[in-house]
Amino acid sequence: MRIAIDYSAAVNQHAGIGRLVRNQVLALSEVDHDNDYRLVYARPNPGSTPQFPRAHNFSRKQVGLGERWLTILWHRAKLPVPADWLSGPVDLYHCPDFVLPPLRRARGILTVHDLAFLMRPDCADHRLRAYLEEVVPRSVRRADFIIADSENTRNDLVVLLGVNPSQVAVVPGGVEERFKRVTDADELQRAREALGIGEHPFVLSVGVIEPRKNLNRLMDAFRSVKARGNVPADLKLVLAGGKGWLYDDIFEHHAESPLRDDILLPGFVSDDVLPAIYSAAEVLAFPSLYEGFGLPILEAMACGTPVVASRASCLPEVANGAALMVDPNNVEGLASALENVLLDGDLRADLVDQGLARAAEYTWTRAARQLLEVYRMVAAL
Repeated sequence: MRIAIDYSAAVNQHAGIGRLVRNQVLALSEVDHDNDYRLVYARPNPGSTPQFPRAHNFSRKQVGLGERWLTILWHRAKLPVPADWLSGPVDLYHCPDFVLPPLRRARGILTVHDLAFLMRPDCADHRLRAYLEEVVPRSVRRADFIIADSENTRNDLVVLLGVNPSQVAVVPGGVEERFKRVTDADELQRAREALGIGEHPFVLSVGVIEPRKNLNRLMDAFRSVKARGNVPADLKLVLAGGKGWLYDDIFEHHAESPLRDDILLPGFVSDDVLPAIYSAAEVLAFPSLYEGFGLPILEAMACGTPVVASRASCLPEVANGAALMVDPNNVEGLASALENVLLDGDLRADLVDQGLARAAEYTWTRAARQLLEVYRMVAAL
């Protein structure tokens, strides 16, 4: 097969979808040495350092336009410039980031990571929501086959966009091998310095600062935990992540909190120190209102960190009993769960053991093999 993959997200996004696409393709290059792949990508953003597979059957094709102009070309102006005309002749064209451009002869495969813009429209920037509401349904109709990160997203596609269940498969993400328990004192110290946390114990949250992450309720729950007086007085809350959208209210909530000095917002944290950051944390709090997959809970589990997570959307599916699940709208319930994990040694040990086992089930090699099966199936249609 000749397969083109839109690699733009992997080139220009450090975290999130960019990391998922990058890891998926790198793993694919290790399990498939037979098919010919062409990675098509928009002109890299200034300062980006793209990572590409070195396998002999993977080639690159940089388009002479930035992502913004390609978006205008295909999805704003709706000009019929086929993507497979830019890539050269291919059998399959896979777009792993929500939108599928026009194609000439290739069969189109689209990955839809979540439908948050439909499920939680209150949590999305109105301009982004309007754009996604237009282009995602059109891309879904245009696609010959669709990939979802979770069964939950697959079900959302069927119910909300009328996708035939036989036309969508689940290919979950994986946990990189570098995510494991860090015990080296120097490495842990560097992680603490990156957060500015000193030697204090801390509850960790990892993710983009945006309303969907439910951070205001997490801050309120942290305040409740501290008010109960059972946890260490110097316990901190770290909200690690870059700014997303609609974040002003979160920063205002932080500024107005009487515990604002105990709540740290260090911004985006480099992937290099993430394993040590997870390992240093007392617990990962992940109370999201909606997720397409929720990779941080698996990464934390792989590092031996107990997890408290929302029972919303796909998170119960991903955790599968290896995390303490809570109602994301119940502040006191979230506070009680955090307090229990912080104070109950037996519960912590059980969550750590279950988490390590659960995280081990998610590998990028497995994801790559599942993706390859989708390619073979679509090529045979």
